[in-house]
Amino acid sequence: MSQEIAVVGSPEFTTGFRLAGVRRFENVADDDKDEQLDEAVRETLADDGVGIVVMHDEDLSHLSRDVRSDVETSVEPVVVTLGGEGGSSGLREQIKRAIGIDLMEED
Repeated sequence: MSQEIAVVGSPEFTTGFRLAGVRRFENVADDDKDEQLDEAVRETLADDGVGIVVMHDEDLSHLSRDVRSDVETSVEPVVVTLGGEGGSSGLREQIKRAIGIDLMEED
């Protein structure tokens, strides 16, 4: 059963999570970010011990089309993005994808 939380992103993004006790992280430097980020995300998604992947919302634009598609359709592990302008609608879509139903569905 997947139980671990993993964080992928810049060292500045991952530091707070590491201080909070997250042990699985992938730091991606700003130089050559696109290629490094793709590889870090692929490895994290393939890790059977990871249940939740946390990324910064802006990093999605740096992913290749294939990796971004994998992130957007991943059910396990669940990929949660933070920051950016997605707001509650982005979080709503992530929850809907994770559990399979829309909790805020209006009648």
